[in-house]
Amino acid sequence: MTIPGNDPSDELRSGRRDTLDRIMPIVYEHLRVIARHQLAMREGGGTLSTTGLVHEAYLKLVDQSRVAWSDRAHFFALASVAMRHVLVDRAKARLAQKREGGLQRITLDNEEIPGDDQPEVMLDINDAVDRLAAVEPRLARVVECRFFGGLSEDETAEALGITTRTVQRDWGKARMLLRRALSA
Repeated sequence: MTIPGNDPSDELRSGRRDTLDRIMPIVYEHLRVIARHQLAMREGGGTLSTTGLVHEAYLKLVDQSRVAWSDRAHFFALASVAMRHVLVDRAKARLAQKREGGLQRITLDNEEIPGDDQPEVMLDINDAVDRLAAVEPRLARVVECRFFGGLSEDETAEALGITTRTVQRDWGKARMLLRRALSA
């Protein structure tokens, strides 16, 4: 999804209140679309609402006061990372409560995100993405945008400054490497 209009990043950085008032509803709705997409793909539902995920991701973004985003694509890439952290933090909390579980089928083919009833799967995916980032940082960023942020191939390409075809290749390679890491 693309936010209509010109990129207001320069205006926002200059502190123009009218720009913030104009684009905030559009940005908020786009974040809700991403969050709704993420929650719809989660197996087993869960207790996190669309609004809750947006608000928790926003709090993580606000906490990163030293991070400067260059344009809307970069902002939504950062929002994808923040949503990943929210989902992983919730999985850690659920696992701490649960402390049980068996083998779970993990798939990245349908881009299904494990639900609250599978926190160990979310943590396994997070650990695999972290290991992937150590050797292939761009592949890990593609996973963050596509899997955790729910961005399309075109949005991911724009956010990372690469071509859509590169995103397609990276996404395929990342899924293969993550499947291998998760089955080991």
